Amino acid sequence: MSRHAAVALQAPEAEQLSARNFQRLATFIQDYSGIKMPANKRTMLEGRLRRRMRATRIPDVNAYCHFLFEEDGLAAETIHLIDAVTTNKTEFFREPAHFDFLVAKGLPALAAKGKREIKIWSSACSTGAEPYTIAMIMDEFCEKQRGLDYSILCTDICTEVLDQAIAGRFSEQMIEPVSMARRQRYLMRARDASRAEIRIKPELRGKLSFARLNLMDDAYPIETDLDVVFCRNILIYFDKVTQAKVLKRLCNHLAPGGYLFLGHSESIVGIDLPVAQIANTVFQKR
Repeated sequence: MSRHAAVALQAPEAEQLSARNFQRLATFIQDYSGIKMPANKRTMLEGRLRRRMRATRIPDVNAYCHFLFEEDGLAAETIHLIDAVTTNKTEFFREPAHFDFLVAKGLPALAAKGKREIKIWSSACSTGAEPYTIAMIMDEFCEKQRGLDYSILCTDICTEVLDQAIAGRFSEQMIEPVSMARRQRYLMRARDASRAEIRIKPELRGKLSFARLNLMDDAYPIETDLDVVFCRNILIYFDKVTQAKVLKRLCNHLAPGGYLFLGHSESIVGIDLPVAQIANTVFQKR
């Protein structure tokens, strides 16, 4: 433990995050992850950092900032810091019009091209509700299309939610939007009934691959012939300049005719992209 941290342990009460340290954190978080951290998020940021400070045995948030910025703590703490501040709201079949579009128009159009495999990327997959929803849709569609298969790449900047997604475990409340027929086909209950936990069946989990990826990176180690890219409800945390950079990089990984799905509160207005809007927040690469 650092000398500064040892002194902080003796402090009778944890101090509030100083304006200077909030600004340093906010600048680093936005530069690294693209996530805006305006002044009204100061209390929220401080609260989220406290669980990380318990893990590092530094009870003072300003001492934690000293550790990060003066004692090279960022080398070891960056992933944990970003995990602590990211927002990971998700649910099964969220914004269902997107899945209706896939079933009615998107997937039939891709199948009509004679594809053997439909490649999909969930670029901000959180705990996995989005990609597992996609997998259910794809499994049902491919069952009716002889010789057609699919794969889903799932990425997120947060390692904690990736671990949850890989495990494929969800609460009873989380799976409420899933129909009974799909529950019977794709879900199974925990052997220990007291855990009230549902797990995705192995056959479906096996269609997904997972990796940590920061959308702020200059390049993504992802294939460039993807058929479908989901990037929903993450751009709202970025400023317009960052949105444009991320969207252009995403489009670089779409095959011509491929589909880009954004969240219903997100827009590409004012951003020059090689796509045409074909439905509400659904875009097709030219």
